[in-house]
Formats: sequence, structure tokens, C-alpha cells
Amino acid sequence: MSATVTTVAKPGTTAGETRTEDSGGLRETVRRRRRLLAGGGVLATLLVLGALLLGGGGWPAGLTADISGPLDAANDWVVDNRDTHPLFLYFLLHLSNTATDAVDAVYQGLDALGWLGVTVAAVLVAWRAAGLGRRGLRVAVTALGAFAVCGVLGMWDATLLTIALMVVSVAVAALLGALIGLAAGLSDRVDRALRPVLDTMQVMPAFAYLLPFVLVFGTGTPAALFCTVIYAAPPMARLTALGLRGADPAALEASASLGASGLQRLWTARLPLARKQMLLGLNQTIMMALSMVVIAALVGAGGLGEEVYSALSTTDVGKAFAAGLPIVLIAVWLDRTTAAAGDGAGVPAPAGSWLHGGRAWALVAAAVAAAAAVRTTTWPDAWTYDISTPVNKAQEWITANLTFTEVWAREFTLWVLNPLRDVLVWLPWWSVLLLVAAVAWLVGNWVSAVTATAAMAAIGVLGVWAKSLDTLSQVLAALVLTLVLGFLAGVLCARAGRLERWVRPLLDAMQTMPQFVYLIPVVALFGATRTSAIVAAVVYALPAVVRITTQGLREVDPAAVEASRSLGASTRQQLFGVQLPLARPALQLAVNQGVVLVLAVVVVGGLVGGGALGYDVIKGLSRGEMGLGMTAGIAIVCLGLALDRVTQRTSRTSR
Repeated sequence: MSATVTTVAKPGTTAGETRTEDSGGLRETVRRRRRLLAGGGVLATLLVLGALLLGGGGWPAGLTADISGPLDAANDWVVDNRDTHPLFLYFLLHLSNTATDAVDAVYQGLDALGWLGVTVAAVLVAWRAAGLGRRGLRVAVTALGAFAVCGVLGMWDATLLTIALMVVSVAVAALLGALIGLAAGLSDRVDRALRPVLDTMQVMPAFAYLLPFVLVFGTGTPAALFCTVIYAAPPMARLTALGLRGADPAALEASASLGASGLQRLWTARLPLARKQMLLGLNQTIMMALSMVVIAALVGAGGLGEEVYSALSTTDVGKAFAAGLPIVLIAVWLDRTTAAAGDGAGVPAPAGSWLHGGRAWALVAAAVAAAAAVRTTTWPDAWTYDISTPVNKAQEWITANLTFTEVWAREFTLWVLNPLRDVLVWLPWWSVLLLVAAVAWLVGNWVSAVTATAAMAAIGVLGVWAKSLDTLSQVLAALVLTLVLGFLAGVLCARAGRLERWVRPLLDAMQTMPQFVYLIPVVALFGATRTSAIVAAVVYALPAVVRITTQGLREVDPAAVEASRSLGASTRQQLFGVQLPLARPALQLAVNQGVVLVLAVVVVGGLVGGGALGYDVIKGLSRGEMGLGMTAGIAIVCLGLALDRVTQRTSRTSR
């Protein structure tokens, strides 16, 4: 039976051009199939040769290098010389003191405003940034509710300390990111040099940033501040560079034709045109800084993160919930305020009125000063309510009556996690490297394959092969659940606009919540197990996968879908035969983002029974075993780099 192929010419193309495009696509398909067959043959040959020459088993002990000893020695040297060595006395000590003084000054300033002054400032700044319309009013009410809940739950002082850390870290991170983005946006050479560095920084889980700064500065505010700055700066740098490079060439040409110098073009054309991208970068920097400030409680940052950490350490779900809820509300307040300022969607005040321009900010300052003059210091004790007891009682009721969560967690561990971990550990080490190289080459190119293989080999050399595979098994299990749920939800949202509008506020709220907060409800439902870490990772990564999938399906050419419908294709055939194949780049991006986000929470899950590399990092931080913690941290970075290269779609060099 012969198949009939109908060729439809695109508008503006001739039949000869259409045939050329079809033949080019056919050649590309044939070339891709040949590449797959060749790669499969080479992989099968290498697997057979490896089995004959290298045998099986885990990573050979002879190929490992113990770096924990030198790292412990370096930590001892830092401790012994922190008060005498010139490097600390004349440089690092000044940085440490400056960081501590800056945070203390902001905290003292907030405390001097009193609870009324801080609340009024938050409400008026949110309203002024979002505009005078309904959106501005909603953002202002959000700010009022967030700070009121912080006070009612008895977390006012911890909230002020978290905000003080946020103010200083965001200011420094935004300035640093803007300078880096400025250099990358104006110089192609700088952009090419910084791109792999920023890629690696965004792949690294938050845990990996803590240990180097603890090694240098010890536990306390300086380590928390500097690791937050480094963690939060990349989005500002990337989006600043993107905004500068995406400036309208016509506007730049017009500025140059008027005789403006390079510096004048930068200030009068490039930066104003990049304003929206830079404000989006500021929004992302603020959210990442909040996430890191909460996690930095592990190194003595204090604030709301320390309350959550101490509660999770004792499995006190009620106390953790009382500290986690203010974190969520602060995240929502910050996200709504900065997003509204970046969109510019608010209703502006009429020009010349007292609510326009600098006069409006002067009124805000005057109102805040008036509120501060009332001399309200800390939040009144009579206005607080302890919710930890009822939450703990609810958690006990759930544990006693909803036993299916415990049963599901046990069965999932028994039938999925344990077999997957055992299979990965059983595989010969060289076969794992070959599989990683093959997948990275098929998805990307030879550079991706070499990078991913080198990263996995580095894990073996560090001597944490089995623990890394344990972490990898949790990541793979969580990733499969995330992709199944995310792709399904994304398809439904793409095909039903009303459902997407209903789900959008929930996804927005989920994307603003820091990683730490996701551990609280899963511990209440599933206890401190590996399954808890996986459920938290799935919930954390799900919004990004759903959004990317929805956007990818909606950007499919409507003409292609209409053509398939006119040929009698059913809804299922349109989805699997047209939309999903055409949306493949977006789906691959969803997989990449999903695996990076899943890894970040699986590692943090070491706090609630996740074990493996995350537990080693926590143990190294809490017990001062820098060698153990740093080794696990480096392995986490290598694992993240390998997973990123395996799932990152990279263009191949044309031959």
C-alpha cells in the first residue's frame, strides 16, 4: 500500500522552494537517524568491550582522591589564623565587619520605625510602585496582610532580621549584577566569557554556596550575606545584558545621528530601553535572595529561616508552619510589588498632581515619618496568637487517620526508590559514564558530552560515587513524577484557557515560595523520609514545567494545527502528531528546568530524611566537618552540571 503525501506551500513561497524545504527536512531526518544508529552501534560496542576489559562494580578505589583531609586542614588553618594573618586582618575582616554593620544598621533602622512605621512604609511603597488603580490597591492590601500576619504569629523580630538581610543582600547583588550585565551587554567577548560561568552558577543548588563562605568567614551574618549576594546576582546580570543587547537599533542609530557619545547613548537610550528587563532581573534577584536568606539559617543567618530550621530539626510542624507562613507572605508581597513596578501596568497619577513623580515619594516618606513618630516599638504581645499547638494537633490527627500517606510513602520507597538506587549502584561505573556521554551527545553536542562525562567522573574521583547515585535516584524519581504531572497539566492549560486562568494564581504563589518552605507540609503528611524530599521537589518544580509546556504548545503555528484538522485528524492525533513534535524545544527546556529545580530541593531534603549528599552537607555545616561537607558540595555541583548538560538542548556545529 502506497502512502499519499500532500505538500502545502507556505504563503509567499513557490513550489520549488517548498520542495527544497521538504527535501532539506528529509535529509535532516535521515542524517539524524544515521547519527542515532551510529551512536547506538558505538555505544553497544563500547559496552561489550567495557564488560570484557573492565568488568563490573562501583568506582574503583584506586581512582579516588581524598580531598577531605586537605579541606579539614585548610579549615583548621583558617580558624588558627583568622585573628593574626594579614589576609584576614586587612581584607576579609573588614569585609566581615562591613557586612555585619550594614545588616545591623538596617535592622536598627527598621526597629526604630516601629511596627506601625514598617507596616505603613511597606503598604505605601507597594501602592506607589503598583499604581493608583485596582492592582495597586490589591498589592497594598497584600503588604498590609503580610506584615499583620507576621506580627500576629509572633514572628515580628525574626521578620525584621530577614528583611534587613534582604535589603543589604539585594542592594549589593543588584549592583553587582547590573555591572556584570553592563559589561556583558556592551562587549561580545565579555558575554562569551561570562556565559558558561553564569550557566554553572544557575545550575548549582543553593546548598553548594554555603560551605566556601563558611570556610572563610565562619558561621554568622557575613557568610550568609555574601553567599546570598553571589547566589542572587546572576539573574540581574543576565537580564541586564539581554535588555542592553535587545535595544531597538533604530533608537540607537537616531541617538548616534544626533551626535551623542557612547556614554550618552548608554544613559539616554540603552538603559531606558532596557528598563523593563532590568526590573524583571531585580524581581528575580529579590526572590532568589529571599530563598537563599532562608536557607542561610544553616550558617547562623537568623531570622525566619532559623525558626523553620530549628522546628524541622525537632519535627515541630506547628512551629515550622508559624515561621513558614510569614516567609510565603513576604515572598508574595515582594513579588507582587516588584512585578507591578516592572510591568508599569498600574494607573499613573495625573501629571502635576501630588501623587505623581517625586512628590508622591515625598508624601510616602512623610507618612512613614509620621507613623514612626508614634513610637510603637515591637509588636504588642497581646496581639499575638500561637498557632503551633492547633497545627500540631491537626498533624497528629492526620497521622492517625490519614494513614494512606504513610503507606504510600513506605510503598514508594520500597518499590521505586530502593530498586532504582540499587540498579544505579549495581551498574558498572564505566557504563554510567558511557550512558551519560551518549545521552548528552544525542541531546546536545560533543562539548556537552565531554562536560557531562567529566563531571560524573569527578564525582567518582571524590569518593562519593554511591552517595551521588543515591541522590541521582531520588532526582530521577522526582523528575519522572514532575514531568508526567507537568506535561499533563500543561496540555490541559494550553487547550483550556479558562483552566489556565484559574491555575495561574496558584502557580504564581508556588513559584514565589522559597525551597525551605515546601518541606513543612510534606513532613506533616509523610514524615521525615526520602519520599518527603521527593514530594517537595515535585511540588517545587511543577509550576515551571507547567508554564513552559503551556507556552510551548500555544506558540505552535496555528496553520499547522489547522492543516491537520482539515485532513481529518482527531484531537489526539493533532496533539501527538503536530503540537507536541513542534513544541519539542519547549518540552526539552521544561525537562532541563525541571531537573535543575528538582535537584535543588532533593539536596535540601537532607534536612528531612533525604540522606545521601544533602545529609553530608548538613552534617558538615552543623558539626564543623568542612572536609565532609565540601566534598559533598562539590559532588552536588558536578551532579547538577552533568544533569544540566544531559537535558540541555544545544545547537550542533554545521558541517
